[in-house]
Amino acid sequence: MKIIGTAGHVDHGKSTLISALTGIHPDRLKEEKEREMTIELGFGSLTLPNGEEVGIVDVPGHRDFIGNMLAGIGGIDAVLLVIAADEGIMPQTREHLDIIHLLDIRHGIIVLTKTDMIDDPEWLDLVETDIQNMVKQAGIQNFPLVKVSARKNRGIDELKQIIQQVLAETPQKVDRGRPRLSVDRVFSMTGFGTVVTGTLIDGVFNIGDDILCLPSEHKGKIRGLQTHKHKVEIALPGSRTAINISGITIEQIQRGDVITKSGDYFPTQMIDALINTVDQPEFSLKNNTEVKVFLGSAEVVGTLRLLGKEMITNQSEGFCQLLLKEKVVAAKHDHFILRRPSPSETLGGGIVIATDAKKRYKRNDLKTIERLSQVLKGGPAELLANAALGREITQARDLFGFAGLNVDQGIPALRECVNNGILRSMDPMETSLSAHSNVIHSSRYSEIIHKIEELVMEYHKLYPLRKGIPKEELKSKLNLLTKQLPLFLNQTDFLDGIKYIANRNHQIKFSPEDQRKANLLISKMEKEPYSTPAVADCKLELGDELFNAVVEQGTFKLVSNEVVFLETTYNHMVNELFTRFPIPNSFTVAQVRDVFGSSRKYILAFLEFLDSTGITTRSGDSRQFRSNPTPNN
Repeated sequence: MKIIGTAGHVDHGKSTLISALTGIHPDRLKEEKEREMTIELGFGSLTLPNGEEVGIVDVPGHRDFIGNMLAGIGGIDAVLLVIAADEGIMPQTREHLDIIHLLDIRHGIIVLTKTDMIDDPEWLDLVETDIQNMVKQAGIQNFPLVKVSARKNRGIDELKQIIQQVLAETPQKVDRGRPRLSVDRVFSMTGFGTVVTGTLIDGVFNIGDDILCLPSEHKGKIRGLQTHKHKVEIALPGSRTAINISGITIEQIQRGDVITKSGDYFPTQMIDALINTVDQPEFSLKNNTEVKVFLGSAEVVGTLRLLGKEMITNQSEGFCQLLLKEKVVAAKHDHFILRRPSPSETLGGGIVIATDAKKRYKRNDLKTIERLSQVLKGGPAELLANAALGREITQARDLFGFAGLNVDQGIPALRECVNNGILRSMDPMETSLSAHSNVIHSSRYSEIIHKIEELVMEYHKLYPLRKGIPKEELKSKLNLLTKQLPLFLNQTDFLDGIKYIANRNHQIKFSPEDQRKANLLISKMEKEPYSTPAVADCKLELGDELFNAVVEQGTFKLVSNEVVFLETTYNHMVNELFTRFPIPNSFTVAQVRDVFGSSRKYILAFLEFLDSTGITTRSGDSRQFRSNPTPNN
């Protein structure tokens, strides 16, 4: 499930827009409703025209609540930058746009709200021109602009369509097998206990998992999971998730904490980073500046130690160490925001390079700066792993090209990635890795395996009287090539039939009523074994599902679209016919009709079925057996 977030100046209609999109107003606090101003984060979900459900995070626009805004906007896939038509671009519009840029949120939509309040087309043109100039300077010209009136429900359907288009272009969240949820809300529910919410990244959580709350290191267990008010057994990367936790009280957890698993992450007070500053005239960020760091949903004060520079001017970058007063949880490539504690303003943002420094660096050591630059860029193994992200099964030499590696660099990197479980070899017979090896990123592999399991179990629930999901249907839903599906099925515990896939524990079980109907039809067919009811009549009596299930079980033998026999009758007919007309004797339709005393319709369907299965061969009006038929052909 993907997530969109709002951004924009106070009173520009963000919450009203969300209400128009979802039917639910995101403001839940009494003070918010009284002041008609969002103070805390609001959450909801939206069903797009294609049926996809997406999460929504509504953030405050007032500058006094920028901290709350930052706690919610991290981890979103796309942003709705809301600008009111009657006011145009305002201070928080620009600050939120800076934050969007600094957090590297690359997908979004400019939503021009309150258009019903403007009668002057020239004013609207002027506002649009200002917006176009602003986004051009910010380098986000790819954000489409949509005009809406949330109160009059104008442009809302168009906005939903564009949200759908924009989200289709956003990459799926990666499952790196190290789940973490940055807590943005904590509350208690009667009968359930502690509940936390946040956006899950880097892995999955299952009901029953042992979890760790960092940095406090309190231990607990997952009692329940929800994504957008739907109970789930497993929460996937990128989803808005609510976790019901046992073993941790609400007093032991707070916004900014991280829920993870033991051994996956370690709190730190020292972060190596590359930072970028905002575009402000005569701006400079000096060494040893005290800053507020907003990382995930955490907000912590720290000191900025610049490396190799005494200051960073506007729209510039530089390496630094962040010395924090409290512990936080961070991982390489996490984005964060820097703000001045007082007076409050956004200074810039950055990207985490490392969290394992044991000491302060010498500020002007060129080797340290060179090392951080190399770590940020990544070595061959990391470049190869990044090249594999989001791709299906790919030949290693193609991945080398995507990663900018030659074969001499690529082979050791490939071995490292496979040995560390980052990539998986999909060549079951291959004993050593080479440029011709077919590999896939482990996160994509896990995603497909999980999807196979989900689709098979869903099919069993929908069609309990069928053996399993047809392979062609499964392949189509997974969007896999025909030759790729078996490579994944080899890794599952499912029954791989000739034409279908099933859970090994799945059994076709008839209800008492189903069994009664089947027995009644079987009795009719036993009384007239060679003149059975037509297939259409059988389906009318049993229903398509039950009829097909009886065929699958082997009780019925379907010899044509119109004729069906009992399996025992069919086997008797084959054996009786061979006894009367052994090889090399031939026989005609009339002769067979006389043997069984049946009509031409039934006998012709029976013989044509024998021809199609290779039991008999036809020459003109006569046939003969190819070989001695075995029972149950």
